[in-house]
Amino acid sequence: MCSLRKLIIFASVALALPSVASAADLPEYIPEPYVAPQGGWYLRGDIGFKIYRDPEASTTYNGIGDFSSEGMDNTALLGGGIGYYFNDWFRADVTADYEFKSGFEGRAPCFGPCGAGSTSIETADIDAWTFMVNAYADLGTWQGFTPYVGAGIGTSYVKASGIRFDNGSGNTGSYGNHGRWNLAWALMAGASYEISPNMMVDAGYQFRSLGKAKSGRIYGTQSRIEYDDIYAHELRLGLRYNFN
Repeated sequence: MCSLRKLIIFASVALALPSVASAADLPEYIPEPYVAPQGGWYLRGDIGFKIYRDPEASTTYNGIGDFSSEGMDNTALLGGGIGYYFNDWFRADVTADYEFKSGFEGRAPCFGPCGAGSTSIETADIDAWTFMVNAYADLGTWQGFTPYVGAGIGTSYVKASGIRFDNGSGNTGSYGNHGRWNLAWALMAGASYEISPNMMVDAGYQFRSLGKAKSGRIYGTQSRIEYDDIYAHELRLGLRYNFN
């Protein structure tokens, strides 16, 4: 009986040895490290349609004061820039936009010989360059669509030209052109769609502040026409080329 017991123990040990050896040969499992999303540069180009809000116009010349019935025509814009993806949810870019001339018209209290209504029709063309630094939060991607929100800050160069008046009695004239730099800012939202591994189409909306514009000096005085609170709604369509 003792011999049988020893035989069983010996056989069990012999059968277990290969399993122990195989386990010893297996490498220890080491989890793969998390690799953060890699950033990358991109270029962008945009076209857009610009809808101006009514600005506030006034002048101190001859005590005229505030205009009434101010308005600016809608216009178009072209822009471009370069940006960088810091990760899969945050990116930033630097952009330059040209906003084509928009016709301004308002009515000022009339002085001197005046026609019907005792107001002078004041007109001008206003165009602008804007240079902005923008930051965006990309909110995830679904079926190739990536919605985003963003904000930008920078500067604008706003120029008033073609400035004329008509007081309705045949008395007409013009003032000199003038350009000035302002603080500019924008709030934006939109979505992009991936049309190839390196190309995205971008459709978005911006609310943009351009600051103010001024006319040249009126008849050698220190007075100018001031066009304040120049804001616009922008509908934009663009392409982004991703180098990564």
